Amino acid sequence: MKVLLLVMRRSYIAVALLCLLAIPSRGVAQAAAQEEDLPADDIIEILQQNPDLLAEAKAQIVAHLRDRGYAVNERSITDDRLFAEIRSDDRARHVMSDELKRRGFGTEQSVESQAQPQPTPPAASGAARPAAGTPSGANAPATPALVTRPRETQRKPRATTQDQYPFRDLPALHDLYKQSVADQRDLERFGAALFRNSAAVANDKAPIDIPVGPDYVIGPGDELVVEYWGASSQRLQLTVDREGRVLLPDAGVVVAAGRTLADAQREISRLLTRQLRNIVVDVTLGKLRSVRAYVVGDVKNPGAYDISALSTCLSALITAGGPTETGSYRTVKHYRGSKLMEEVDLYDLMLKGVSTAQVHIASGDSILVPPAGPQVTVAGAVRRPAIYELRSEKSLDEVLALAGGVPVSGQLSSLKLERIEAHQRKEMLSVNLPSGDTPGDDAFKRVQIKDGDTITVAPILPVSNRAVYLSGHVFRPGKYPFTEGEKVTDLVRSFDDLLPEAADRAEIVRLHPPDFSPQVIGFSLSDVLGKKAAAPALQPFDTVRVFGRYETDAPKVSIYGAVLRPGEYPLSERMSAADLLRLAGGFKRDAYQEKGDLTSYSIIDGSRVELEHRSIPIGRALAGDQDTDVILKPGDVLTIAQMGGWNDIGGNITVNGEVLHPGRYGIQRGERLSSILRRAGGYTSEAYPYGAILERAQVREFSAKSREEMVAKLQEQSASGGGRLESSATARQRQQLIDRVRQVPPNGRMLIHISAPIEKWENTPVDVEVRPGDSIIIPKRPNFVMVAGQVYNPAGITYSKGKSAGWYLRQAGGPTSVADKKDIFVVRANGTVVGRGSGEFWSGNAAHVVLQPGDTIYVPEKVAGSGHLKNVGQMMQILSGVAVAASVIRTF
Repeated sequence: MKVLLLVMRRSYIAVALLCLLAIPSRGVAQAAAQEEDLPADDIIEILQQNPDLLAEAKAQIVAHLRDRGYAVNERSITDDRLFAEIRSDDRARHVMSDELKRRGFGTEQSVESQAQPQPTPPAASGAARPAAGTPSGANAPATPALVTRPRETQRKPRATTQDQYPFRDLPALHDLYKQSVADQRDLERFGAALFRNSAAVANDKAPIDIPVGPDYVIGPGDELVVEYWGASSQRLQLTVDREGRVLLPDAGVVVAAGRTLADAQREISRLLTRQLRNIVVDVTLGKLRSVRAYVVGDVKNPGAYDISALSTCLSALITAGGPTETGSYRTVKHYRGSKLMEEVDLYDLMLKGVSTAQVHIASGDSILVPPAGPQVTVAGAVRRPAIYELRSEKSLDEVLALAGGVPVSGQLSSLKLERIEAHQRKEMLSVNLPSGDTPGDDAFKRVQIKDGDTITVAPILPVSNRAVYLSGHVFRPGKYPFTEGEKVTDLVRSFDDLLPEAADRAEIVRLHPPDFSPQVIGFSLSDVLGKKAAAPALQPFDTVRVFGRYETDAPKVSIYGAVLRPGEYPLSERMSAADLLRLAGGFKRDAYQEKGDLTSYSIIDGSRVELEHRSIPIGRALAGDQDTDVILKPGDVLTIAQMGGWNDIGGNITVNGEVLHPGRYGIQRGERLSSILRRAGGYTSEAYPYGAILERAQVREFSAKSREEMVAKLQEQSASGGGRLESSATARQRQQLIDRVRQVPPNGRMLIHISAPIEKWENTPVDVEVRPGDSIIIPKRPNFVMVAGQVYNPAGITYSKGKSAGWYLRQAGGPTSVADKKDIFVVRANGTVVGRGSGEFWSGNAAHVVLQPGDTIYVPEKVAGSGHLKNVGQMMQILSGVAVAASVIRTF
């Protein structure tokens, strides 16, 4: 898979993964804007549940790093580092999310794949996974990773043609289709792990903590701790000076440098006992001196290091980070001046646990790591596949011993040897080894190994030719030993070996050698287990598959409507409509129990299907009346209807404002506004029914939808430019208009015309029918008229009977210079809009309209532009005015 990741910027891996990120930042941002990414935790959970997907991602990263010259393997990229980068880096998370969605994760397709069993290519042994068709559920073998994974994502990097094979889920073919390929790219030099842990290098305190022996040679900088007791006691801490001497009080000077610890103790004891009688003297080392050693050659961090005087060649090498990829592990040389003190083979430590580095380092010593010697690669079925450096090993048996030997799963007779002819070419050599020989025999000793050889030990065949398989709807699927004369009943002995609701159908999938072509042999499971038919005999590689009732073409019936668990159910013998209703959990509270609708399908002459409807008294049938119950046929559909008026239960209307008893009242179908107001106690003395507000949710939804359509049309025109190049001023005006339209709240008000005496308009067309969710507000009688919009002094002006809109406009200072005087309109307290063309006046100006208390005069702003843009602007002005008037009325 083309996994594009960014991991850990603190290492060279980040460099390669940055190159892997082929989508530019701008493209990633655009893609992220179009589709939401999967959360980081979901991505990590998918990778954890699909180890093959995680391994494939790492393999792609390692391959890219190696192409760029880095010597890495998949172990260098840990899961924690990968998951941490997915959490912290948005670009890595986006690319990973896209790749997983492309493979079916995080989509509806993935959810469907979890709900339905899907055949998947083999990813585990036949005994550890269910066979095809095993139903998902409580009775199915638990393999969540395989069930939830889309089919295309489960293929290994080295897919075979079995992925397109109809019997790809067959356990026997799963074993036969296994391939054994030694991936030599994953191999590293043997011994590299010893120096990989940098934390262990930083905390290496072993040379200081170990005890000092009597043969330790004292030098300048060492601290001697001298204690004596008896007739006199004292503790002295003496540091060896640059001349190699220590000063003993009352005893004189002792030359300690160059002496061993034992010699120094004898000399100090002699001098002190001469001065002080009857004492016992003990000399130990306190602080050790530091020595400077030079680690050079093919090491990761060559240089001069100040280390403990007890350090050895191995300690200095660990401090320097160990040999490089080209440095030797077999001949590490320790020099003191021009003298070779020792030659260390690190394989002695790593293979035998014995360190040959025994000489302590002195100041000025040098540790040389020369280039690596001859190397061979040992891969395949060996205990330690790796790249080994040779020293004295020359034969095949010695090289295999370095690799830990060959386990019983390795096939020595098919060993492969690839050799490099120096500076010429590669060639494969034929190694003929007797099948019964072991690595210690003479045949292995005669095979000489050279520098650059690659030895691959193939595993034995992964399949047993004396095995049969059991899969499907059984308790214990898996691989079983085959014996001559074995039959199906030896694998499935009784119905107790089957999962619940097993189908009668079962089959044997037989593989015929030599090409193992499949043949299906069906049989009746009930007849075989009931001894009504002979049990079929088995042969090696046979797979016995048992199906569940839901996997075959089993008859089903359906029930829908007002029941607890609607859906499809398997048709059992002599199942009735009442039985099906009980399976579905019985009636819901809203069920119409008098009768149910039964739809039956009849097959006529095997050529067509006829449909028949009938009503059955389902309530009486459920109560046990046998005469009313009906035996079901395959495909029948039973529908339980809902009671009439059930949806009206709980319907209510909210009454607020100037009524005697405000509150929420339950309503019945067809109830009118007058009835609700009478139940609320009627109006108070301060009520103003003319300005009543009746709000309905459906009206508000329609208003919001109309507003969104208006915005969408404006945006569409803005994107297309109206078919021509649009000026920046027009585009800016359009965007401002869109923003203003979005700011206007949707209006759910219905226009009603009611008055104080309820009996005058009761049961007339004015008396509207209320709906569940409605709310009505009866405001107080106002004593002002509101003037809003483009006037010099927008304000509420005290109501004066008989005055026109023009009079109120003059009280507010009149229209401003940006006002549209021709389109001034009035919003009545009852929600009616009066303006030019409304029919209430012939002069074309709202200034002559006589106003009522609570009315609102709205002076709109001039709208620039023409055509649709201007019409929308005018419409938006009206919507704004209506919204202002409604908010004013709510404050009465």
